[in-house]
Formats: sequence, structure tokens, C-alpha cells
Amino acid sequence: MKTDIEIARSVELDKIKKVACNVGIPVEEVENYGRYIAKVPVHLINEDKVKNSNLILVTAITPTKAGIGKTTVSIGLALGLNKIGKKAIVALREPSLGPCFGMKGGAAGGGYAQVLPMENINLHFTGDFHAITSAHNMITALLDNYLYQNQASGFGLKEILWKRVLDVNDRTLRDIVTGIGGKANGITREAGFDITPASEIMAILCLARDLKDLRRRIENILLGYTYDDKPFTVKDLGVAGAITVLLKDTIHPNLVQTTENTAAFVHGGPFANIAHGCNSIVATKMAMSFGDYVITEAGFGADLGAEKFFNIKCRKSGLQPKLTVIVATAQGLKMHGGVSLDKIKEPNLNGLCEGLKNLDKHINNIRSFHQNVVVAFNKYSTDSEEEIAMVREYCEWAGVGFAVNNAFTDGGEGAVELAELVARTIQEKPSAPLTFTYKDEDSVPEKIEKVAKNIYGAKMVTFSSQANKMLKLIKDMGISDYPICIAKTQYSFSADDKAYGVATDFELHIRDIVINNGAEMIVAIAGDIMRMPGLPKDPQAIRIDIVNGFIDGLS
Repeated sequence: MKTDIEIARSVELDKIKKVACNVGIPVEEVENYGRYIAKVPVHLINEDKVKNSNLILVTAITPTKAGIGKTTVSIGLALGLNKIGKKAIVALREPSLGPCFGMKGGAAGGGYAQVLPMENINLHFTGDFHAITSAHNMITALLDNYLYQNQASGFGLKEILWKRVLDVNDRTLRDIVTGIGGKANGITREAGFDITPASEIMAILCLARDLKDLRRRIENILLGYTYDDKPFTVKDLGVAGAITVLLKDTIHPNLVQTTENTAAFVHGGPFANIAHGCNSIVATKMAMSFGDYVITEAGFGADLGAEKFFNIKCRKSGLQPKLTVIVATAQGLKMHGGVSLDKIKEPNLNGLCEGLKNLDKHINNIRSFHQNVVVAFNKYSTDSEEEIAMVREYCEWAGVGFAVNNAFTDGGEGAVELAELVARTIQEKPSAPLTFTYKDEDSVPEKIEKVAKNIYGAKMVTFSSQANKMLKLIKDMGISDYPICIAKTQYSFSADDKAYGVATDFELHIRDIVINNGAEMIVAIAGDIMRMPGLPKDPQAIRIDIVNGFIDGLS
């Protein structure tokens, strides 16, 4: 079989205005970024059509280093639905350069279920990530300048909460010192970098309704505290307008196409392990304005992306999914069943059976939101019929739909079984209205405990002195009604990335809390998770090159 990038190059792309026309987007509204990429203005969102569209969330079992293929399944499901005569659009997140050049090599799907042009999407795309990086760091520079220029008058901040960001995995930038080399270089202080997907600007972009709402949220970004304990925000800095100018084009969703020339929106890219892990509300609603069925995904396993999709994105947008699809693989289940990474391609029914406990936990979690569930078995060539039969039998016992997905090898045709199951389930038994894990009026510790105990399976939650200090600030600011976003490892229900399967009766330690006052959510940092990842020993960048004029090494 051809590589992902070879398949991507073999597809004859339609001009993006043709893609837009095919789903009813007015051609005159399409703003081209070259021949095959465009932005579509947010004013085209039609809330009446949104209410009548069928929203489908794709999530997964707890991921492993073997991969799950959630994006491939999401795209494949859209292809399959179109194949059976439904008008379907997929809405995804934008890839980050960090993982692209680190572990993953790309995040645009795989095989014959990709969004295209894959190279552009995986690299600089429409410049959204760069705009977010620039906007974030512009605030930092203007804040540093404000402190420098006003120090003579006695102004200063007791605590600065705002860092810098960069869309690169770089562990050496987590903690730095700025302003060294004399007074002319500014005020010497400890600082640091997060990765761009963890930026509050990214979260704001993905939650904002329009440009006006984007500006309002930017004004409210909390930068630090004065010596008399008053919050200091971007509004106090007086630069919200300038920052909004940098983001004026970024708010509009990006339109691309699939390997079968169907429409796809790719917009926003927060990570689900360190942020809320969902594409933008405006992109999802734009897809729902023009598609009868809209497939979107949330990052990593259901304990991270799906929980945040429901408790944050749906809570703030009013979106109501009709169905949730959980992606599982035999290899991933076997790894959760105690099979070592080097043995997961070998048949192992005992390991698979043990790993089904992880799938069972995710199904029950999704059901706690009153969501109906189907399981998409993402098939690999090494999977045995006996292993597939075991997962199918478990799903029958659990009362959830089951379908094998072959979109990676066969495109839309390989996802017909899944598409028919999804369409039939939505018609016959759509999900009930969402029930959230916690209430707005719960305290922040209560919200964290409800997610930790009810979704993760924790026995107790503990808070560091720094976290308790931030909890007091949150209470004093009167923002306890914000939803919470727990940052933790993606490889386990717990904060221990080695605790595969279903971790139980563990302690979840909250190391720190970050106030995202513009995004209007509270980020709780659990365990050792870092908001600036590092590169692996063997980064994908080693394999990325231009060979005979073509990019190689992306997937």
C-alpha cells in the first residue's frame, strides 16, 4: 500500500470553490488561500440549520504509543456517510508543528481517509497557529514594556501569570530568565514558554462566537496581580484592539477537502491533555450550517477530549450531539490488557479480553452524559477474525452498536458499515439531552473531584499549596462558575502514564491551577504533565525532507 503522502499526492483535488458549491456555500463568500484552501466568514453560520443538523462526536479508548486512528475514523465516517447518500461534513482540529516534527509526523488522517492538501494542513496552513503565537507573545512584550516604562512611577506586579508560547516542542524553554544584561534589556525575572496549543488565545479562538466576542474575551485575559492584590488584565494594558487585529482573519474557519473531494473544516488546535482538545465552535457550527451530518473529534481518550467536549464546548455553545462513536483497536486493547508494545501485533485473546475493561469504562463514562454509543473497530492488517469477533461479542453484551472500519485502506467504501450503523442509530435512538458531570454553581474543587472520581475513577483529589492559593484567588474574583479543564497524561485514567487499563482508587494530585479568564475556564494541572512538551529521542523531523521537489516524511 502507498504511504499517506503518496496517496495524498495521487488525489486530483477540486478547486476549493467547487468544494464550497457542492455543499451550498456561496462562492462569493469564499476567501481563497491558494487553489485548494479557503476561509469561510463566520456570518454564514445559520443557527436554525445548526439545530437541525446531526452532530456526531468521535472519541476513543485511552491512547497508546501504538496509536488509535481517531482522525482517520472521523474522516472515514464522513466519507462513508456521503457514500450512502447523506450530506456529511467533517470538522477537525488543526495539527501542531510540535507533534508533526516530534512523534506523529502529521495529523490529517491516514491512508485513503485524509484531509487535503495534507502537506499544507500539517505545516503553516492559513497561518492560524502563527497568528495565535504572535498575538500571545505580543501581549507578553507589551506587558514587559509596560512594566519597564512604568517602574519609575512605582508600578509593578506582585505576580505575573502570563508566559510566552511557541509551536515547537522545546523542553529547554519551560523555565527561563528574561531581562538579563543590564537595565536597558528590561526587568530581570523568571519566565517560561508553553506550546501554542496550550495558549489561552487558542482556547479563546475555539470558544469565541465571532470577532466581537473574541475581543471581549481578550480584554478579560488575566496577566497578573498588583501589589494591592488587584487583577491586572489585557484591558488594563489597553491593547485588546491591537491583539484582535492580529487575529482578525483567524476567527474564520478553514475549508479544505477529503481524499474523496468532500468538504471538511479544519480550525483551531488545542491539545486535550493540556487544554480542552476541541476544534472551534464556529467551525463546528459552520459545518452544521451546510451539512446534515457533521462529524467532529475530541483529542485523545474519552476521559480527556470527550469529557471536555461535553462539559466545556457543549456547555458554552449549546451543541447537542446525536451520537458518540468510540474508536478502538485490537492493538490498543491488548496493550491495555498488559501485552507489551513489541507483542501487540501477535494474536492474544487473553490480553484483548483484559483490555476490554478500558473500553467498558469509556462506554460507561459516555453514557453518564446521556449519550448513545457505538464502537468503531479500526481494523489493522494484523488483526485476527477471532479478535474482531471478541470485541463484537462484547459490544453486543454491552448493548452498543459495533462496526468494523476499513476507511484507511478502502476510503468511503470501507466505512459504509460504520456509516449505516451511525445513520440507523441516530434515526432510531438518538442521544438524550446532555447531562453534565458537574453544575455551574459547584465550587472549583467540587468540579475537579466530580470529574476525577466519576470519570477517571480516582479515590481522592489533593491540592498543592500553589493550587490552594489559586483556588482562593478564583473565589475572590467571583469566577467559580467557570468550567474546569484538567491537564493530565493522555495514557492513563490517572496522572501516572504507566497505569494502563483501568486505574482505580488512586490519588489525583493537582499541582497548579491556571486561570483562563478570557476563555472562561479553570485549568487544573495534574501530576507531572507539562504544558511545553519535549521532543522524543528519535523525532519525526529526522525523516522529514524535500526529495525531488516533494515533501517526504509527513503522514
